[in-house]
Amino acid sequence: MSAINKAEILKKAKIWFSETIAKNHIKNTEKLTNPSEFIINPFLTVYLANFLTGNSKPESIAQALLLPRVLGTSITTSFGTNIQTFTSDVLDAFGSVVSGIDIEFIDQLDGCKKYCQLKAGPNTINKDDVETIAYHFNGVRNLARTNKLKIGLNDMIVGVIYGQESQLSSHYKRINKQYHYPVIVGQEFWYRLTGDDLFYSDLIKAIGSVACEADYSQEFKKIIQSLSESKEIQSLK
Repeated sequence: MSAINKAEILKKAKIWFSETIAKNHIKNTEKLTNPSEFIINPFLTVYLANFLTGNSKPESIAQALLLPRVLGTSITTSFGTNIQTFTSDVLDAFGSVVSGIDIEFIDQLDGCKKYCQLKAGPNTINKDDVETIAYHFNGVRNLARTNKLKIGLNDMIVGVIYGQESQLSSHYKRINKQYHYPVIVGQEFWYRLTGDDLFYSDLIKAIGSVACEADYSQEFKKIIQSLSESKEIQSLK
């Protein structure tokens, strides 16, 4: 991969994260002034507020409700559900027109063409996804045989954007163990795609630079305050 292409992908990744992930995160966070966005467990909420802050004031209860959603569920879900826009916005140069395949590329390790489905992280598929992936991959290989093209099992891969092999869920492992399709994760995936063994860490740094520009702390304080003033939260104090 040339320095220009590398710089272009990193630039697109920063724009994608800022425009898609960060903006959606803020939008979803702003909805949380409404207590109906939460399933409030009256047995645990006050306990968690005390555990977190040492008191059960409405502001503390609001924090106990908001923090898990804002720092966990909301942003993680957004990242996973926007993997297709990552493919089209960031990895458009590798895009595939083959049904069930996100990108195609020449593997920089073995020199073979790979047909790849992209997944966000090492724990982002469920049991049913395994059969769906295998169905698409088998379909591509059957079509290739019909057209007298040679596509081996190792040429159909699942590429996981971040994580380590040791973190892969049992569902990912079954793709390889039961169906014999490789699952390539994190640093190795990006190395195979780009030929640059530092690309993965450079991509993390590029995304991190967007995070350094994201200071939503004052707005978040206002959301805590607004949620704490709701009658549902006031009734728990």
